Amino acid sequence: MAKITYPLFAVLALAAGPVLAVEYNQVLPDKSQVAFVSKQMGVAVDGRFRKFAAQVSFDPAKPEAAKAKIDIELGSVDAGSQEADDEVKDKNWFNIKQFPTASFVSSSVKPLGGNRYELAGKLTIKGKSQDMTAPFTFRQEGNGGLFEGSFTLKRLDFAVGAGPWSDTDTVANEVQVKFKFAVAAAAAGT
Repeated sequence: MAKITYPLFAVLALAAGPVLAVEYNQVLPDKSQVAFVSKQMGVAVDGRFRKFAAQVSFDPAKPEAAKAKIDIELGSVDAGSQEADDEVKDKNWFNIKQFPTASFVSSSVKPLGGNRYELAGKLTIKGKSQDMTAPFTFRQEGNGGLFEGSFTLKRLDFAVGAGPWSDTDTVANEVQVKFKFAVAAAAAGT
């Protein structure tokens, strides 16, 4: 019996082939999104950024080693109307002439179980940096994957909405940022 079991085990082991770690590291911009929800006089206002560059490195088997860097082109804002777009590009808001991009650089990823994680890092807007954490989910989709999450920031911590716009009765201080990044996988070491 031992003679039959060993050859069978050897054949099964060879048939299984090497186990490769999969790293998701190619962001698909046309299937990804960075959006936000703010409130003006209590009414939710949706917006998004049309241009951003994202770099990720994520292996579901080693989530603690994950890295992310996102640069958002603030001039690509879509705040719902041309008038709103022009206003938020001005110096009281994003001041895109002096600060054309916002960025996020991760410092850690913590697994929470059930394809849920917590991303921590530094968010920089208008030259001001704050530590941020964002819960997110990851799910595999065929040869790729999808990251989805959100976090809330306080715009006045970044001097966004200065001067007459600093009144939080008119525009709420809290802004919810939502992100979705579709990614393709590459075998580790490629």
